[in-house]
Amino acid sequence: MIYLKSDEEIELLRISNQIVAKTLAEIAKIVAPGVTTEDLNKLADTYIRDNGAVPGFLGYHNFPKSICTSVNDEVVHGIPSANVVLQEGDIVSVDCGVYKNGFHGDSAYTFCVGNVKPEIIDLLRSTKESLYKGIEQAQEGKRLGDVGYAIQDYCEQRGYSVVREMIGHGVGRNLHEAPEVPNYGRRGNGVMLKSGMTIAIEPMINMGKRQLTFEKDGWTTRTIDRKISAHFEHSIAIRRGKADILSSFEYIEQVLGNKAL
Repeated sequence: MIYLKSDEEIELLRISNQIVAKTLAEIAKIVAPGVTTEDLNKLADTYIRDNGAVPGFLGYHNFPKSICTSVNDEVVHGIPSANVVLQEGDIVSVDCGVYKNGFHGDSAYTFCVGNVKPEIIDLLRSTKESLYKGIEQAQEGKRLGDVGYAIQDYCEQRGYSVVREMIGHGVGRNLHEAPEVPNYGRRGNGVMLKSGMTIAIEPMINMGKRQLTFEKDGWTTRTIDRKISAHFEHSIAIRRGKADILSSFEYIEQVLGNKAL
């Protein structure tokens, strides 16, 4: 069942998502060569709790950490570890969830570690831009296929591939709600979007083949050809006309300055 949210509920969702946005900005301050993904996790956990919320991912289906950190060819759901040390030229996707006032926030951003190859930066920029192409279609009267098509078309025209197994989702009182939100599709197909729906759109775009492989930890996914993957995510509310973006990359971009994508 798809739950339509009241204006009051959407504002509570916004509060959770803004904490996510500011948590990711705190992470942006320390992403650098020599930092471990567990360092990122500890910072996020502390910041979320200091702001009166709890990490939405910790314990979710027994996930052991407060954020997901996926490095280079890891697509999503990487588990932070003191043994994973970020290196010059890496990228790291940080997916963060927050639970407060009965509602979840969910957003992700892929960070550069030091100086990254131009072709990888192009992938990140294209993935981020595809997210906004999808959001442009996320308005009352459109269909989920319009959202997925916009993302898929934008990325495939640039020679990238779109992950199929991992998709976006509804977000609200539960971290994952109906409907499923694929990053591919056909225009005019799929669930019709209605005002009050709240969804997380999160393109996962690969430099090589779209197929994934799953690690033995039961969470981490990698590209099957070990080529780089990028991931960006916003939680939004469907409205008449332009979508209402509940999360934000503005705080991250303020931290990164001229290094922002």
